[in-house]
Amino acid sequence: MSTSDGRTPEPDEATSRAAPDPVDLWSAFKRAHEIVRTRVIADAADSAGLSEPDLTILVTLNKAGGSLRQSELAASLGWDRTRISHQLTRMSKRQLVTRERADGVTVTLTGTGRQAITAVHPGLDAAVRRHFTDKLSAQEIDTLSSLLRRL
Repeated sequence: MSTSDGRTPEPDEATSRAAPDPVDLWSAFKRAHEIVRTRVIADAADSAGLSEPDLTILVTLNKAGGSLRQSELAASLGWDRTRISHQLTRMSKRQLVTRERADGVTVTLTGTGRQAITAVHPGLDAAVRRHFTDKLSAQEIDTLSSLLRRL
């Protein structure tokens, strides 16, 4: 097919793009995740003396109002019971959280834990913006958010 002036039209970018190989897409996703995660943690958590798992738990508990059942916390993070238990033991020793046994185990932020998340939040927010969201358009953020919720 040619145009009226005899030129071959440029293929439409959307139709000419081959679907990426699933393994290549997975690899790109993993690489992007590791790069962003490493940079955000280096900027935010390390400077506050928190590990990535500390930060993850503190953020999750804070968003939940300061307290969650241990099983709910583990499920929300996608962690198994052993991993969450060991991490919470380490955090309890540092007085970041407490665990109370009643009908199950309830994990609660301590004053020290609240202070830690309050202190780290501005740096975490800035690091996430710098290494992640500022690199995306508003439309890309909406699309990514939708895709991640679906997964």
